[in-house]
Amino acid sequence: MAWFQLKANGTATDPNDYTSTGTPTCSGDNHICAVQASPDANNKPILTPALKDEMINALNNTASSSNVQLRNTR
Repeated sequence: MAWFQLKANGTATDPNDYTSTGTPTCSGDNHICAVQASPDANNKPILTPALKDEMINALNNTASSSNVQLRNTR
């Protein structure tokens, strides 16, 4: 699995709005910053239903998780 950072003002459920990154440096708890996922053939994250659920839980709990990092700005 690899880390993918969501571009500014990107749509969290659109794999094309992510770029591959090293370990993300995210700070905050209001918006998706980065996700850890398997890459597809185009090096974009595969956003599985389980990962989407983890994204929702992270946002609802305002806390990052093992595969989802949050930030303060969109």
